[in-house]
Amino acid sequence: MIKAPNKILNLSLFNRILSYMTPYKGKFYLALFLTLFLAAISIFRPAIIGQLVGRSIANRDSDGLLNGTLIVIGILITEGIVSYFRSYISQELGQNVIRDIRNQIFNHITKLKLKFFDNNPIGMLVTRVISDIETIADIFSQGFLMIIGDLLTIIFVIGTMLYLNWELTLIVITPIPLLLWATKVFKNAIKKAFQEVRNEVSKLNTFVQEHISGIKIVKIFNREKVEIERFKSINEKHRTAHIKSIWAYSIFFPIVENLSALSIGLLVFYSLFQINSPEADIEQIITELTSFILFVQMLYRPIRMLADKFNTLQMGMVGSERVFKLLDNKDFIENNPETGKTNFESNIEFKNLWFAYNEPNYVLKDISFEVNKGETVAIVGATGAGKSSVINLLSRFYEYQKGEILIDGNNLKTIDIEKIRSEIAVVLQDVFLYSDTILNNITLGNNHISKETVVEASKLVGAHGFIMKLPGNYDFNVKEGGGMLSVGQRQLISFLRAYVYNPTILILDEATSSVDSESEEMIQNAIDKLTEGRTSIIIAHRLSTIKKATKIIVLEKGQIMEIGSHNELIQKNGFYKNLYEIQFKEE
Repeated sequence: MIKAPNKILNLSLFNRILSYMTPYKGKFYLALFLTLFLAAISIFRPAIIGQLVGRSIANRDSDGLLNGTLIVIGILITEGIVSYFRSYISQELGQNVIRDIRNQIFNHITKLKLKFFDNNPIGMLVTRVISDIETIADIFSQGFLMIIGDLLTIIFVIGTMLYLNWELTLIVITPIPLLLWATKVFKNAIKKAFQEVRNEVSKLNTFVQEHISGIKIVKIFNREKVEIERFKSINEKHRTAHIKSIWAYSIFFPIVENLSALSIGLLVFYSLFQINSPEADIEQIITELTSFILFVQMLYRPIRMLADKFNTLQMGMVGSERVFKLLDNKDFIENNPETGKTNFESNIEFKNLWFAYNEPNYVLKDISFEVNKGETVAIVGATGAGKSSVINLLSRFYEYQKGEILIDGNNLKTIDIEKIRSEIAVVLQDVFLYSDTILNNITLGNNHISKETVVEASKLVGAHGFIMKLPGNYDFNVKEGGGMLSVGQRQLISFLRAYVYNPTILILDEATSSVDSESEEMIQNAIDKLTEGRTSIIIAHRLSTIKKATKIIVLEKGQIMEIGSHNELIQKNGFYKNLYEIQFKEE
């Protein structure tokens, strides 16, 4: 990999970015060659123009002036064409790289534990996947290759000037040390400013995403004015961070221009001193003065742009550091697909299970029970008793700390995660629907599930009637979150989604807790169809919906208090009967 000074770049991070360029080495080397060619050909223009002014015009050599002008025009046209291809190739290279990184990071995010999403705001992740990755493209299109081009231009210009007249060259570069010091100060200031900008962008994205998603809460509690003021505060910090970077530019660029003018002034002053010498060659002095004035412009322009391009590179490095930090997060569920083999044809056993989202605060304590094949088991208890945690563990959304979950006698942790989730379907209380058609929300884009299968299933669970009344029927777009449907209708869609995937084990997580009595009756019928002949676990809020369960497990503060059928538990006069009587009175 190409080396860079340690003080300027984090080499390991930079090399990691360049590693994504490996599949596109041909494009990179072509862009690098064009950059070298541009830097080399550009130095001829000032030398030729100096000859035209100092000799052809002074000597009224029209043929020489015409030929020189045509050569300069040819060089300009060539530079324009080469610059176009260099820019196009480098931009394409950058877009190819960020496409690959974006695919990788999205794939990576989908494999992280749910606990990761509990602790990180969605807006931050959106920033990483979208805007932070865009800055990496700039490393190739506007940063790295442009910096190489500017450095080569500076080297070629100084080398050419030394070749033509070393004395004038020393005069021209006299202000350079001051410029280098100003560039270093500018670099440090702008890097800090860009880091603040990226932080504030992430905060803005998080705030906007959360408040648009929760706009109903904002309106219900009349929080519009309060949230607008909070947004203004965050936006003001974002503005302040940007102004810091603008301030750095507004100081640095005038300094560069003034130092450029100083070099030209010293050049002119020295040339006037030479002209007064009796042995002076006026043509030679005018030729060199004209060429060197143009060389000064060519020298200071890339130095000025070098600082700008370097900061583009720094922004890309800051963005890539954030992206790679996310990619380096290995908070995955451990998968051992080759160790445990099962067809999910027998029972499920929870054996002395302990689980905590954050140790040592255990939400499940020494849980033990069995679910036999074909049984319908209900889990009930007060809010926070640990009901949903049970199904989160069975689906391997979280990892338990102690004990075992066995399926067909195999430890759950030894079974392939894809196998587990293909055999288990979960119907959640909070149904998520994509902004897509009803058909696609049911099949989730699975081409193996035909529309005929979906229609047949919807008739079976009682959803076909309302679907056919919608404009477009199964092609009706439910909009984001299924906002065009009622709660009961969304719940039926989620039942259909589970049914058409034909799972071996069905889990219903308080699937009727948010619907009215009429919808509940329809959904209860759907539940009866779904659970028929299938191993089912039902997390129930309304106890009236689980009377038919083979077994009811009563949880209290993470512990099993009772296990039995509805009638058995009623006769015990224990926790279940107390819950049942309280709910019966409320209803």
